[in-house]
Amino acid sequence: MQEANASAAGPVVPCRGTGCRAREAAGRGKQHRRPAQAPALLCTACRARLGLELMRLPDLYEECALALGASGPRREKVSGGPLPGMPFNATAADVRAAVMGVLGAWSALVVQQRGAAAPRRDAAALARFLLQHVGWLAAHPAAGELSEEIARVVRRARRVIDPDAARQVAVGGCVEPGCTGSLTATVRARTPHEPAEITCDADPAHHWLGHQWLQLSRRVRPGTATGGVAGTRWISAADIARLWGIAPGSVYRHASQAQWRRQTRSGRTYYHEADVQGTLAGRQGAAAAG
Repeated sequence: MQEANASAAGPVVPCRGTGCRAREAAGRGKQHRRPAQAPALLCTACRARLGLELMRLPDLYEECALALGASGPRREKVSGGPLPGMPFNATAADVRAAVMGVLGAWSALVVQQRGAAAPRRDAAALARFLLQHVGWLAAHPAAGELSEEIARVVRRARRVIDPDAARQVAVGGCVEPGCTGSLTATVRARTPHEPAEITCDADPAHHWLGHQWLQLSRRVRPGTATGGVAGTRWISAADIARLWGIAPGSVYRHASQAQWRRQTRSGRTYYHEADVQGTLAGRQGAAAAG
């Protein structure tokens, strides 16, 4: 297959990358996938993400090696190491095998179809090799599958390294003018009293703390109402705790002391956005709890 000629750009096509697939899965619809400039099948943001994850994989691979004797699903290691019988983290071993399998398979594709010299069989060399051919891979018919497989194995490695890894929720398109990125809200399980963070996958400078989300979300979906009077938003105690990084008990205390307006739906209590904002505006995290 010949190298894509950047000067002979083809038509704009919907991106096949994992980031744009997530946008579609979040309910934004296929029409909201970011555009890719043919012959590329990945948009600028998804190609940048692919490159970044390829750069990170060797370090994640090595960190999984350090986790082989750490906590996790275990089996007794009876051979292949200096201390037979020591606890063995099977998940870490499986993820390391998956990393090598993914990197090795895609490197073999490049070698076969481009006639390139095969790289050494180690994670760093394989990842470097794929990075050297990332432009060609972004235009390959299987570019979407590559993007998804690399993202999946990165997620698996991170879960091994940090079992209490953050939970991520797709928010929508970036609200900054001219930005085609997607916003993701991150809540860290290990530090639940820290506020959520909202970041853009195209520009790290587009970043907000969770308690800024209510204002931000009106820019994402202007005029949205979640119940009651049109334009009025009602927020659960759990969401308030996550967004501002305060203890749930503090939410109820503030609600009682400030006499927040409330309504009950399906057995759950929701509080009026304006009352919540008026009390908690400017709170930055766990130091404000209690």
